[in-house]
Amino acid sequence: MAKRKIKTGPQPSQTPLSDNYWERKQNLEKKGKKLFVQKIFADWCKACGICIAFCPAHVFAESDKSMPRIKDPDACTGCRFCEFHCPDFAISIYERYPDRRKIKNGS
Repeated sequence: MAKRKIKTGPQPSQTPLSDNYWERKQNLEKKGKKLFVQKIFADWCKACGICIAFCPAHVFAESDKSMPRIKDPDACTGCRFCEFHCPDFAISIYERYPDRRKIKNGS
């Protein structure tokens, strides 16, 4: 059985921990802003363009192959319009949960 191709935005486990990562996370928590992860299952997508056309935050853009791609993942408001209206069920949106512990000295 072939594996599904999944295109995702950056996830906390994939992004390198920089000096301002924790500051940014704390600032977002103070503002009450939540971050979301967008996943596009490329094997299921028929490139209808609904997600690109109706996203209020303009998170998606068209790739060279007329498939949707994630342009600005941090702009996602979590409205899930793209997920609910995708005729192929090719998009998933879920909240990026903050890390529970701060890693000190690289360990």
